Amino acid sequence: MATIEDTVRVPPNMFDMPFEEVTATILNKQYVGKLDKKLGILVMVTEVIDYTEGKVVIGDGAAFYHVKFNALFYKPMLHEVIDGEVIEIIEFGAFVRIGPMDGLVHVSQITNDYINYDVKRGALLAKESNKSLDETDFVRARIVALSLKGNSTTDCKIGLTMRQPGLGRFEWIEEEKLKNMK
Repeated sequence: MATIEDTVRVPPNMFDMPFEEVTATILNKQYVGKLDKKLGILVMVTEVIDYTEGKVVIGDGAAFYHVKFNALFYKPMLHEVIDGEVIEIIEFGAFVRIGPMDGLVHVSQITNDYINYDVKRGALLAKESNKSLDETDFVRARIVALSLKGNSTTDCKIGLTMRQPGLGRFEWIEEEKLKNMK
């Protein structure tokens, strides 16, 4: 959580709406997904905590307010263990949704087994262990490569691995726990 200051333009058609709601909506449209090198990715504006009297600019009709607001950020860290959902399977790996951004698990980082891409099913299949990875599967992975560049989530690159103990598709983790209990 961080406090930020900015000027917000409130159009005339929104003057009759609750100020804090309108301002938060405008700020969310402007800032969500933006990257700050120190704070991370802005996830959402949580509240407007202070504002000045609005000023109208001639020829515009909108009111401009200087506001202070709190915002929630997510900053991925190298070696952090994350939970996410597989959102896309491609020939060379799987994209995993981590909150406001996506990471890539390369096929070499899914299991210790050889992985094939099943084009018809759109899944990654392990040759010997019969494990499979499909879209909408939930996984636990570790961040092994991180590049936070640019100004938005589209410029960020996150490399993930699931080849360590306690990582992988949630079902694989449960199977491993049960196997170790015997």
